[in-house]
Amino acid sequence: MKKNTIYILFAALMLLVGACKKSELDRFPQTSISPNLFFNTEEDLALYVNGLLALPDRNSYLNDQSSDNVATTASVEVKNVMLGNANSQNITGGWSWTRLRDINYFLENYNKAAVSSDVKRHYIGLARYYRAEFYLAKVKRFSDVPWYSKTLSPDDKDLYKARDPRTLIVDSIMADLDFAYKNVREKVPVGTPGKWAVATLYARAALYEGTYRKYHDELNLQATASTFLQTAAKIADEVMTSGKFSIYNTGKPASDYGALFSSQDLTTNPEVILTNVFDLAKNKGQNVNSTVFGDYEQAPARDLVQSYLMKDGSRFTDIANYDKLGFVKEFENRDPRMAQTLVYPGWISAANPSPYIQRLNKNFTGYHQLKGYVNSTDNNTLNGVDFPVYRYAEILLAYAEAQAELGTLTQAQLDKSVNLLRKRAGLPDLNLAQANANPDPIMALQYPNIATNKGVILEIRRERRVEFAFENTRYDDLMRWKAGQLLAKSPEGMYFAGLGKYDLTGDGIEDVILIDRSQTIPGESQKEVNALGVKLIYYRTGTIGSDATVFLKNGTSGGAIVTESVTRNFVEPKYYYRPIPNQDVVLNPNLKQIFGW
Repeated sequence: MKKNTIYILFAALMLLVGACKKSELDRFPQTSISPNLFFNTEEDLALYVNGLLALPDRNSYLNDQSSDNVATTASVEVKNVMLGNANSQNITGGWSWTRLRDINYFLENYNKAAVSSDVKRHYIGLARYYRAEFYLAKVKRFSDVPWYSKTLSPDDKDLYKARDPRTLIVDSIMADLDFAYKNVREKVPVGTPGKWAVATLYARAALYEGTYRKYHDELNLQATASTFLQTAAKIADEVMTSGKFSIYNTGKPASDYGALFSSQDLTTNPEVILTNVFDLAKNKGQNVNSTVFGDYEQAPARDLVQSYLMKDGSRFTDIANYDKLGFVKEFENRDPRMAQTLVYPGWISAANPSPYIQRLNKNFTGYHQLKGYVNSTDNNTLNGVDFPVYRYAEILLAYAEAQAELGTLTQAQLDKSVNLLRKRAGLPDLNLAQANANPDPIMALQYPNIATNKGVILEIRRERRVEFAFENTRYDDLMRWKAGQLLAKSPEGMYFAGLGKYDLTGDGIEDVILIDRSQTIPGESQKEVNALGVKLIYYRTGTIGSDATVFLKNGTSGGAIVTESVTRNFVEPKYYYRPIPNQDVVLNPNLKQIFGW
């Protein structure tokens, strides 16, 4: 059966299954389609389970809006929460249970198929992988939630059950992932999860819960944190020792990292564990250029820029007056991943042979995002870039972090994990003893709750931030480390010393001019030209809230670009969680809000 036919049949099946919907948990699929007529062959099992596939795509490059990596003009939930504009009546997302019902329906009916036990276990494992993924998202958002391992009828008392404790939910997630890891096949169709994709989620979930319990004392579960950290280290180590994957490194530190996010084919890349394949020739394309470039809803924050190391491994923030360096100076001799993640001075677009000059739009930082952007004018190329769903880099960093949090990390373990990433970037190795002897003082203030192994844990956190920038991991990291206070700082952008002319392309020739907001930008014929004969780009400068076109912290006296004038407040521990939507609490009074919601 052809792939497209399978998806069409599955879509039809899902329509039949959902035809008698009364609510998200009390449907009667058996009145629409008889499991005895459908769940008979391996093809039936594959048809159903393949239809549960829901991979993240290139829109993930836009999902850092909730973190401190970007400034955003979007109506982002966590920003609205910190502004005090959120409650259970207007935060209504995240409580859908439709997907869980579809997963559990399969787990209740797979056994009717006349196939071997190995075949059954493979598809059971995939369904349980999807259930673990579903519940992990619920735990991240709500902590305690009802656990449902079956489909429900309208008169089922469990429709009105209370929240189950986080411990029960997470233990169930771990049980699902353990089963899936031991039973899902290694060889699966391209673009679908196999054994090693399951292992990656297994390690991710264990690391998340282990660090969450360690740092979130409001749960009173610190004593159980090490069990999950040990699991994360164990599963990551098994992936590493399998020899199936390696860091993509051709010896070109200026381009190897960026190739992971601009490749037309990641299916054979040794670093990519699971790929979301895009190819217009197969009627599946995606182009996010118009929104990823930093002029739409998000722009990289200076705090991210300052977190990258120098090329020699030293800290950028150890440079005297580092916070007063302009755009061109900021990019000199930095970790090469920075210029493969952010538009750098002198970058040239495929659409224009001249070096790009950063646009200084209102409420943006001046920095532009390069990761996720496809530098081409060819439509097939723009739409055909694959997305790396799981990368081996995550396994290496999960392994190192879990060992560091357990207090068992050795230099040899660093060398086979973090230092493989640094080698790809052309950076010196991270030295365990030196890191612990000299923790980054700025990061130490940002993460004050690290008690032991402070220096190396800080460096592993730095490595996670720069390695996975704009890959939709930063917010979850801040939440599990109990570092929500970092979100209370309003994002800032490029630094300008004051009014005057500035070079933004790195050739030493001025490209833009900042004038006082009280002045009028001259007409085209009156604009000053630079040494290249090109007209300068004018910006009226002032403080935020004025009618200026560039907002600087100190107005015409200079400073970093500021992006907002609101006061953010991250309430501990309340804002690490979200309320159950009010309408669901009304329908089920047994559901109680937690942590002040």
